[in-house]
Amino acid sequence: MSEANTPEKQPIDLATISPELRQVIEFDQVPEAMFEMVTSIHEVSEEAVREAWDSLPASAQNVLDNFEQFHALISVSQAFAGVNVMEEFPTMKLPEGMSEEEKDAYRAQLLDHVLFNCVKDMVKQLKKARRDPILKRDFRDVFAK
Repeated sequence: MSEANTPEKQPIDLATISPELRQVIEFDQVPEAMFEMVTSIHEVSEEAVREAWDSLPASAQNVLDNFEQFHALISVSQAFAGVNVMEEFPTMKLPEGMSEEEKDAYRAQLLDHVLFNCVKDMVKQLKKARRDPILKRDFRDVFAK
């Protein structure tokens, strides 16, 4: 494919994304190279993250101001976890007999599992923050104006 046919990727303008996601990106000092990954995850994960949010008791939801904050925290967490897993792919020892297709399927399944665990861990942390003032403050500090 020639360069003429490859559309140039536009950098993500933080002014165009949700304020909550922008705050988490800035607070966690997410590298600009990850902005596209974070925003893509944010767009595709809303339904699954909403289910997790809805399953939380109100006391855990009250640690944050709203669902959008929860969603933003998870999106950034998933992006970092995804990068870590993908960095390990080249050195991962897989069985000799696996076809490339099977290896790709295994890697995709592993990545899905890691991303799911990010949601599960965030739910657990929010529940814990109800009784842990320091953890609760850590959550709120991300969104302090």
